Amino acid sequence: MTEIAERGSRKAGDLGRTTIADGVVAKIAFLAAGEVVGVHALGSGISRSVGALRKRVPGGGTTSTHGVKVEVGEKQAAVDLDVVVDYGEVIPEVGKAVRENVISSVERMTGLEVVEVNIAVSDVWLPEEEEEPERVQ
Repeated sequence: MTEIAERGSRKAGDLGRTTIADGVVAKIAFLAAGEVVGVHALGSGISRSVGALRKRVPGGGTTSTHGVKVEVGEKQAAVDLDVVVDYGEVIPEVGKAVRENVISSVERMTGLEVVEVNIAVSDVWLPEEEEEPERVQ
């Protein structure tokens, strides 16, 4: 977790602290990356399957952040993303759009400076590929 001093006319230390958990930064990055056109999914096939399984478990329907790893310091954050891109999209352009949206969202919502967003494209999704149904055994 990281703590951020409140801004204002009085001394920030006198007003208290705001603490932001690493998972909050990961969730913001996950949602921001998913908003970009051309991003089919985040995470490898295995992590997406585990995420889908979690959604089927009662109480496990919260937003998963598979495919996202963050390192959060006192004033800065770094983000690593594992992305599946839609076939036909220009991967460097999708990567640039993801990077810009993640940086903008994390910095705006947390006040942290995002020092890097590393993107690993792990797969290309073909429209004729149907998502395999998750099987519970």
